Amino acid sequence: MTIIDSPIGPLTLVERDGALARLSFGAYGRDEPLTQLLARAAQQLREYFAGERRDFDLPLAPSGTAFQLACWHALTEIPYGETRSYGEQARHIGRPDRARAVGAANGANPIAIIQPCHRVIGADGSLVGFGGGLETKRRLLDLEAGILTLV
Repeated sequence: MTIIDSPIGPLTLVERDGALARLSFGAYGRDEPLTQLLARAAQQLREYFAGERRDFDLPLAPSGTAFQLACWHALTEIPYGETRSYGEQARHIGRPDRARAVGAANGANPIAIIQPCHRVIGADGSLVGFGGGLETKRRLLDLEAGILTLV
């Protein structure tokens, strides 16, 4: 586990079995020396915040139910700078009747930013539900839209 500083506050990164298992907003636990994987993750996050990276290249190991894993994988398929509604995400995973369940799964997303739940918005275009806070969600979307620099 390591804690890194970022333009949106501290981020906690957790590795499990050679893969990134958690990326949380805030500083949780005891900061430990960087592993190679966590150093790569920290570098890729710096590049993302600098507007130099659109896609992450890291092994991921989120823990969740089959439904949650499907929802989180679908998050990684939302292109940089684009958004989807919860209903669109539900249709994308073949469960058009489960938009609320998709919202709950996204709320439990253990790997923020890299599994970009900030790209999911309300059907009316409103910013709703985000573990890092709606202001952080807005800043991430503005970064991806090219209207905000975070470094």
